[in-house]
Amino acid sequence: MRCTGETGRLATLWRLSWDQDRLTCVIYRTEGGLRLAIETEDSEVLSEGFDFQPRALSRARALRAALKRRGWREAN
Repeated sequence: MRCTGETGRLATLWRLSWDQDRLTCVIYRTEGGLRLAIETEDSEVLSEGFDFQPRALSRARALRAALKRRGWREAN
């Protein structure tokens, strides 16, 4: 169980793929609020901090929609 103020991964929101490439959207809890990260298997592509959860979730939905318009598909 997490203690208040502890940092760490809260949730994986979505996974997308294109050929052999995979992207994962993850929300982390930090001491300064929430951090949205788009990650590959071995690196972080994008990271943004948020102090308000609905903004982080809205941004994650917008990023997912934009990637899907560009040809990315839901990963299994």
